[in-house]
Amino acid sequence: MPDHFERSLRLHEQLRGKIEVRSKAAIESQNDLSAAYTPGVARTCEVIAEDPQRARQLTVRGNSVAIVTDGTAVLGLGDIGPVAALPVMEGKALLFKEFAEIDAWPICLDTKDTEEIVRVVRAIAPTFGGVNLEDISAPRCFAVEDQLQDLGIPVMHDDQHGTAIVLFAALLNAAKVVGKPVGELRVVVNGAGAAGTAIAKLLRCSDHVDGTCVAVGELIVCDSKGAIHRDRENLSREKRSLLDFTNPNNERGLIDEVLRGKDVFVGVSKANLLTREHIATMKSDAIVFGLANPIPEIFPDEAKAGGAAVVGTGRSDFPNQINNVLAFPGLFRGALDAEAPAITNTMKLAAAKSLAEAVAAPSADRVLPSPLQRDVASTVAAAVKRVAMRASVE
Repeated sequence: MPDHFERSLRLHEQLRGKIEVRSKAAIESQNDLSAAYTPGVARTCEVIAEDPQRARQLTVRGNSVAIVTDGTAVLGLGDIGPVAALPVMEGKALLFKEFAEIDAWPICLDTKDTEEIVRVVRAIAPTFGGVNLEDISAPRCFAVEDQLQDLGIPVMHDDQHGTAIVLFAALLNAAKVVGKPVGELRVVVNGAGAAGTAIAKLLRCSDHVDGTCVAVGELIVCDSKGAIHRDRENLSREKRSLLDFTNPNNERGLIDEVLRGKDVFVGVSKANLLTREHIATMKSDAIVFGLANPIPEIFPDEAKAGGAAVVGTGRSDFPNQINNVLAFPGLFRGALDAEAPAITNTMKLAAAKSLAEAVAAPSADRVLPSPLQRDVASTVAAAVKRVAMRASVE
């Protein structure tokens, strides 16, 4: 097996960063200089001053995204700070460009103060057409995202919603493979942080009031102390709010107890949490998505030995990789093309459904398209743009 960690280190040493700025305009004459810069650029500035919306057509703003982080929840590494987070943000910018032709810039902030992050993003917003919040720990990530929804440009915390979109797409196709209606699935989500909360909301359609979302039949969210139930003390506001649409029977117990008889396990928690014996207690033809990275909650061979029919992880070296790159490039491409002022729940749902439909014949080892499938982003973008444009005229 290749050593991805050492290879990545050598790659970064060789390139000294994965992204760069390149000029679109050739500067080969005095006329070129005058058109691109002074004095000609003054006219472009005047036009934008008269109508700021023209910046979308006349500057990079219409095709740009800020990738904003404070470095507090990076991969499985945790709070490593803004400088150490930069390689991940560069990678995100690279993927925006490669898959959706979006120019994205890493913005790594040396503050953990929620209000300061919000203030900085508001201050830099005129430069960008969208904001991708990244690797900001819960619960601050919820507050940052909520407070920035009035910017007039799409703002999304990808660790929440990108993960939820791809997971929901995978579940739609996995349900087809095992022959179980989505609306009858009993699901356990282990992990009540940013990703777990967003997954729970999407699977239960808690934010969809227009009837376009098919909710799973039942869902329980667990954290390190077990099931989140109505009688638990000292629950945070965010965890308490999950009870509005989860755990209808007020089940209690640790993850191994709650998992018994359930159809689906979704893990966004920690490595090596489950064994084949745990999976064997689930309902037949179980679906197991262990997304802890780099070591999942249970490895695919162990889950299948316990009777799982469909298994997915966050890793590229196993089938059914649940990777955010399937969602965020196309989602932002569609939002930018539609000049949408926000990314709505209907847009997220459209992205998930288009991802699922991109697999013509789902199988146990293929419930999602490959992250390297180049037409996925354009497919997602078209679906997102369509619903965004429809909403703008209603």
